[in-house]
Amino acid sequence: MTLLDPKTWQPRTLAGGEYEVVEPATGESLGAVTLAAGEDVDAAAEAAVAAQVAWARAPHFERAAVLRRAGDLFAQHADELREWLVRESGSVSGKADFELHVAAQECYEAAALASRPLGEVLPSEQPRLSCTRRVPVGVTGVIAPFNAPLILSIRSVAPALALGNAVLLKPDPRTTVCGGLALGAVFAEAGLSEGLLHILPGDAETGQALVADPRIPVISFTGSTAAGRRVGEAAGRQLKRAHLELGGNSALVVLADADIGGAIAQATWGSFFHQGQICMTTGRHLVHDSLYEEYVERLAAKADALAVGDPYREQVHLGPVIDRSQLAKIHGLVESSTARGARLVAGGTHRDLFYRPTVLADVDDHTPAYAEEVFGPVAPVRSFATLDEAAALAAAGPYGLSLGIVTRDTALGLELADRIPTGIAHVNDQTVNDEAVAPFGGIAASGTGARFGGSANLDAFTQLRWTTVRREPAGHPF
Repeated sequence: MTLLDPKTWQPRTLAGGEYEVVEPATGESLGAVTLAAGEDVDAAAEAAVAAQVAWARAPHFERAAVLRRAGDLFAQHADELREWLVRESGSVSGKADFELHVAAQECYEAAALASRPLGEVLPSEQPRLSCTRRVPVGVTGVIAPFNAPLILSIRSVAPALALGNAVLLKPDPRTTVCGGLALGAVFAEAGLSEGLLHILPGDAETGQALVADPRIPVISFTGSTAAGRRVGEAAGRQLKRAHLELGGNSALVVLADADIGGAIAQATWGSFFHQGQICMTTGRHLVHDSLYEEYVERLAAKADALAVGDPYREQVHLGPVIDRSQLAKIHGLVESSTARGARLVAGGTHRDLFYRPTVLADVDDHTPAYAEEVFGPVAPVRSFATLDEAAALAAAGPYGLSLGIVTRDTALGLELADRIPTGIAHVNDQTVNDEAVAPFGGIAASGTGARFGGSANLDAFTQLRWTTVRREPAGHPF
């Protein structure tokens, strides 16, 4: 059975214009979708508020059953969904499989949230039962990006639904199918009641309408830091919560005792996975002086050996970047970096949207591709002499998302990680990691902390209410 038929994949009629679904690798049209306008957000919010009341009152095992069925369906329809992830988002097959695995696990973990304890009993100075209770927030707005469209939608949608909320999801229009319509189809087949999940593909104006709507008290946003600041400011004016998972420029620190072969394997994956279009991508390689020249040489050789091409029709390591605007940004940063003195050791070229994995050496604080988030397959490499210098370099800059440290001395690695403020840290691994059971989020310009995964979802998608009960009505002095 096909989940996504272009003739029927949008069950609701939306008021925005038609948008062509394009395969980045070929420019071929894969179909057309209709975008949402502000009036669609208004109608969806009204329907969600009405549907959410009964859903919140449903027994926990009924909500959990829907989430478990949804997890099973991601596996049952893996072939179809994989093809959409590969063709619409430019993912290689392995990356698509990873997204499908995480999507299923997010649903299973969310199912377990439905039966988590809802609060705790508190001591009280009065003769009464005093307790806390977690209650659903009501309606959650989710704004998801193009780069890992399935994961970055489902990680908010699944726990929000499991905890008794309705959801309005705005996927990036460039990945409307695999980041939006696929979720709608899966949950419809899983038995989710109508009105609880609304797919509203659209541009920034659609997102602004979500943030502005007073019936949506929580916004879960994943995207660039610049856009996240605007979302946070707008949400603050509405006095609503905004969970912001934003950009990064994560460092991989390679200490003097590291096995250089293992370090290169980590570095290659960290910088070039999904064409570098991952918030956790390794954007800064900090390598001890004693290993620097060999590291640069071996990383460049590895980059040159990687196959770049159409992931749907060829066996490749890297597919296309998402569109020409992203290509222009990547290439512009590489060119401005070499103009400022960085040494181009590998890559720096492209054919259509296929950008070669690129290695830049001899970078410094003023190298654009080192100082800024590239969001492309670019690995800037810089040397350091001491641990103090490594810690200072890794901690510098506005971001604080992920960190990788490669060393044979794991205790030293943990000590160094404690000196570098980030939301995520890995010793003897690169910066790109994700698990449904782990808290995820960055600090500083990378976001508002861990808002996804495990118990963090309870804080993200419920309100904590203080409740007391007395045997008799309380007496008061007047």
